[in-house]
Amino acid sequence: MKAIRFHQYGDADVLRHDDVEVPTPGPGQVRIRVAGTTFNSVDANIRAGAMQGPMPLTLPHVPGLDVSGTVGALGDDVHARQVGDRVIGFLPFTVDGASADHVIATADDLTAAPSTIPLADAAALPLVGLTAWQALFEHAGLEAGQRILVNGAAGAVGGYAVQLAARAGAHVIATGRASSRQHLLDLGAAEVVDHESTDVVSAVTEPVDVLLNLAPITPEQFARLADRVADGGVVVNTTVWMLAPSDESRGLRGIDMYVRSDAQQLSQLVALVDRGELAVDVAERVALSDLPAVHARAAAGALTGKVVVVPDA
Repeated sequence: MKAIRFHQYGDADVLRHDDVEVPTPGPGQVRIRVAGTTFNSVDANIRAGAMQGPMPLTLPHVPGLDVSGTVGALGDDVHARQVGDRVIGFLPFTVDGASADHVIATADDLTAAPSTIPLADAAALPLVGLTAWQALFEHAGLEAGQRILVNGAAGAVGGYAVQLAARAGAHVIATGRASSRQHLLDLGAAEVVDHESTDVVSAVTEPVDVLLNLAPITPEQFARLADRVADGGVVVNTTVWMLAPSDESRGLRGIDMYVRSDAQQLSQLVALVDRGELAVDVAERVALSDLPAVHARAAAGALTGKVVVVPDA
């Protein structure tokens, strides 16, 4: 089979389109014939060697944290899955991923794929959907009637966060470029702030209960945004290189979150997709052999929207 691998850390040119053996599932595992995986920004950090501390790898390594596909083989002691099942999942950071024709996954980490969208496109849901869900409901404890500022709402996680927060009954203030304004309003944002032409802090005229930061901002910008959070509020941050501001004197909690795989939560997201209550947005689909070019485009700042990667024909 074919797989994209890197044999050493470095720039996008370390990625190779290799011939490798088809893997065999062990106890509790299944082999999935991959329909789709995705590019996530963390993939570039892992490939570059920036995450070796928290995410030690055995090289060569196959990237691809998201997977959608069809179960092709079962290991021992697998009872919840059958050959032919259409599944999706969020794979562990430290094992070989889904940028390949086949991938091994723990059966209990998978959930049934949505039935209302193409199977390949369903790969765009697990990591970013779970990040949004866990940020809003586990860490922020978002409730109906609260006000939330989603900074960096036009990205992949932000799109899900806006939808989920609006569906929960929150008043959503989203930041994004002017070109994304209508899209964010369509997703459920009550207000959209163009962060390129407007000072976000000045535009948020009333305090918010939750600040969800998804954008690479400076500590000074982060501190100013956190000042708009009401006493007793929450700041949730997904950018691992910068700590979320806290202020014990006014009960402001800063939380730096790391997403985890959760099949039950993922099944709830799938149910929302199948009921038409959560849109899965895919900007483009590329062949597996073109994944190195996607990494290069991301490094050049030329990548926008969620990219789904599919096996070569």
